Amino acid sequence: MNDAKHTHIVDQEQPEEAMEAEVEIDLAEDAPVSELDVVRAERDELKDRLLRTLAESENVRKRAERDRREAEKYGGSRIVRDLLPVYDNLRRALNSSADAEGEADTALIEGVELTLRELIKVLGKHGVSLIVPEIGDQFDPQNHEAMFEAPVPGTKAGEILQVMTEGVVLHDRLVRPAQVGVSSNPAG
Repeated sequence: MNDAKHTHIVDQEQPEEAMEAEVEIDLAEDAPVSELDVVRAERDELKDRLLRTLAESENVRKRAERDRREAEKYGGSRIVRDLLPVYDNLRRALNSSADAEGEADTALIEGVELTLRELIKVLGKHGVSLIVPEIGDQFDPQNHEAMFEAPVPGTKAGEILQVMTEGVVLHDRLVRPAQVGVSSNPAG
C-alpha cells in the first residue's frame, strides 16, 4: 500500500511529455512499441528543443550586441540636438558682428570664434559633422530642408539661394538637415 502511494506521487511529478508518451503507449497496445523507442523519441525531442533554445539565445546575444553598438554610436544624438541652438547662436553672433569696430569688439569676436571652433572640435571628436551647403549648390532632399522657394532670375530650379542653418550628421545619421532657400525657376 505504501508502494502504491509512492508510485502515484512519482507519476504526478513526471514531465508532461513523458506522461503523454505513456498515454500513447497505453492507447496503442496493439502496436509493438518498446521502451527504447519511447526513450529515443523523448531524447530526439529534447535535443531539438535544446538546439532551438541555443539558436534563440545566440540570436538574443547578437541582437543585444547590435543594440549596444548602436546605443554607443548614436546615444549622443539627444545631447547633439540640445547643443545645436548653442552652435547656431554662436554662428549668428559671428555673422552679425562682421561690421564691429574697436578693440573690445575684436577681442569679444575672437573669443566667440574660439568657443565656436572648440565646440565644433568636441562635436567632431564624437562623430558629429556639419553639412555646410554653399549658395549655388544643388538642393539635396537627403541633406537639405527647403524653407522657401523663390523664382530668382539668373538661377536654375533647385539651386540653393540662401542657407539659414547648417545641417548636422552623427556618424552616418542625419540629426538635422541644412535649412535652405531654393530657386523655383522653371526649367528652361
